[in-house]
Amino acid sequence: MTREDLVAIQTWFDLHVSGYLDLDPEGLQNILLKQEHTARVVAAMEALATGEFLAVEESRIACAVAILHDTGRFPQFRRWRTFRDSDSDNHARLGVEVIREQRVLEHLCPEERLLIEEAVRFHNLLALPSQYQSPTDCYIKLIRDADKLDIWRVFEEYFQQPPAERASAVGLGLADRPEVTPACLTALQAGEIVRLESARVMNDFVLLQISWVYDLNTTSAYRLLRERGYLSTLAALLPDKPGVSEAVGRAMQHADRMAGG
Repeated sequence: MTREDLVAIQTWFDLHVSGYLDLDPEGLQNILLKQEHTARVVAAMEALATGEFLAVEESRIACAVAILHDTGRFPQFRRWRTFRDSDSDNHARLGVEVIREQRVLEHLCPEERLLIEEAVRFHNLLALPSQYQSPTDCYIKLIRDADKLDIWRVFEEYFQQPPAERASAVGLGLADRPEVTPACLTALQAGEIVRLESARVMNDFVLLQISWVYDLNTTSAYRLLRERGYLSTLAALLPDKPGVSEAVGRAMQHADRMAGG
């Protein structure tokens, strides 16, 4: 992939987003949130590519994945007014559909197209896919890490804002009550990823985000997580309920170990 190829993909993405700027103020707030998220994921991907010593051509493919990974979010929100896949459609699948319909990657060789499309398609799975056609899962792992790094930022800023200023779709419609759902806490205690379908209240989603420490793929991602202090911010949001602090503490210790010295 050349530099010009990557510029062409970014140019297409900017035009794609511009088609969704005609929404009402609340809708526009959510669209702009995803536009900023994409830019931040690209920045996180650049940091991961440097930290993992990717070659220049590999870094460009990784950045193309980052630019395109949430392409499906925009038609998803226009049609369903939500970012919750279970209430609409799989935004990753929608993204691949848009990429193909718009022939975004037609200027690339077949292998590069496959690498990018599969990374977009699999970036939001609960776990890494057991099968894929790509010759490497490198880009799938990188986008999953880069995406998490910025989603942590999004929610840190979300909780710092007054409720009236928060983007409506970010909270996924979860109730903001001072409790945790036992199934979500049990999963975190076991060192497992908390499943979104188990979440009933906002604190469950906080537990879910903390559980992502068990699903990062690169040392660079763990180091960036430690530098940015997202886990401490999330932990401070949780209520003082039995078992919560212990489960969160183990997750934070795991993240520190994986970050290394």
